[in-house]
Amino acid sequence: MYKLLFMLLTYGVVGCSKPHSEDEPITPVPELPVGVWTTSGNGVNLLYKKTIDFADGEDGRFPTIQIDTTQRFQSVDGFGYTLTGGSAMLLHQMGAAERAALLQDFFGTAGKGIGVSYLRLSIGASDLDAEVFSYNDLPAGQTDPDMQHFSLSKDTLHLIPVLKEILAINPDIRIMGSPWSPPVWMKTNGSSIGGNLKPQYYGAYARYFVRYIQAMAAEGITIDAVTPQNEPQHGGNNPSMVMSAAQQADFIKNHLGPAFQAAGLGTKIVIWDHNCDNPGYPIEILNDPAAKAFVHGSAFHLYAGDVGAMSVVHDAHPDKALYFTEQWTGANGAFEGDLMWHMKNVIIGTMRNWSRVALEWNLASDPNYEPHTPGGCTECRGAVTIDGSKATKNVSFYIVAQASSFVHPGSVRVGSNILGPLPNVAFRRPDGKTVLIVLNDSANIQSFNISSGGKWITASLQARTAGTFVW
Repeated sequence: MYKLLFMLLTYGVVGCSKPHSEDEPITPVPELPVGVWTTSGNGVNLLYKKTIDFADGEDGRFPTIQIDTTQRFQSVDGFGYTLTGGSAMLLHQMGAAERAALLQDFFGTAGKGIGVSYLRLSIGASDLDAEVFSYNDLPAGQTDPDMQHFSLSKDTLHLIPVLKEILAINPDIRIMGSPWSPPVWMKTNGSSIGGNLKPQYYGAYARYFVRYIQAMAAEGITIDAVTPQNEPQHGGNNPSMVMSAAQQADFIKNHLGPAFQAAGLGTKIVIWDHNCDNPGYPIEILNDPAAKAFVHGSAFHLYAGDVGAMSVVHDAHPDKALYFTEQWTGANGAFEGDLMWHMKNVIIGTMRNWSRVALEWNLASDPNYEPHTPGGCTECRGAVTIDGSKATKNVSFYIVAQASSFVHPGSVRVGSNILGPLPNVAFRRPDGKTVLIVLNDSANIQSFNISSGGKWITASLQARTAGTFVW
């Protein structure tokens, strides 16, 4: 008995079970009603699965997480990553069999993979492409406001072929596009770094977005949403552009929104796409009724500020959606520290603050954290490290997997209380199952009850361990 208990504790979760006597005949054990998957900060457990039974009632020694399915909050669109141009290049250069297996690991559903259901793309190059480019690059001094020279040719090399393979695995995956910079001939400084969009090219830039969405649709790729600018208050990246709230509101209400409307596009417009330290930026845009009419929601990163800023925007404009679109893990990060912080903030924190989406940053990098543009991120670690055709999964694979494998698109966040060292978030799936993601962010094992609809679960999580419960 003590050996059995030791094994259960070692693998991260303990549920109520009946001891087995060695004198009794061994019979097949049926699948128990509660599935539990754990990933531990020490890396011993990586999506380790157990099944446990419901308890007879509350164990008075332990605190209780109360699930209230009558409290319903936002619906979930998905969990995933940014498929950067560099990620697509590394994937496309793998052997076909190895790539197919890896893509299945990420995008497969029904037990064949972790069910990634949302991707973000860069419109043109991000800083994790091998080179800077847009879809309308021209010799110095030339302009093309009518987009006669628009071309997706750079994306046809790696990105589009990989996307088509992903769509063959999961045709329902949702895709967001975000530009790091427009063509430099549209900018005040004529550079891929910083600068502003010249007012005379607001209309041209709106046509650029329309052409992008239409060109991707011609390839069989639906762009569900776009943001007008990635990190519009960070002009030091390569590429990048600065855009104030007033400029973004002007661009949306007078150019981008009407252009989408005229072209009959259903693509959503999502504003901000930057840190949680400035909720005033999206609120300023949403306070403009003419701009708000074209805006679906606001997107956030968390390199500065507190994730609670998302609720500030929700409370100001509860009729608009929220997205969390980027957070990176870096070369100098430790598995345990990254797992704890990202589970607490990116997965649990964003969902408890009304986000419909939670995305980690780049899907793949090589062993040297490449490719990247000159001046781009030199320490961004992908969810997988690709070395030729060899793939090694990293911490953000498991961060996303603890949610994406179990919280399917269309799930609705439901009520749950926070217990000190056990931050958590609960969902009701379209199939009627309940999912609870719990993080033990303490240095000690934590035992607790789960109460849901008259049923009880008693469980323990090892120190520094994430657990997902499904019943």
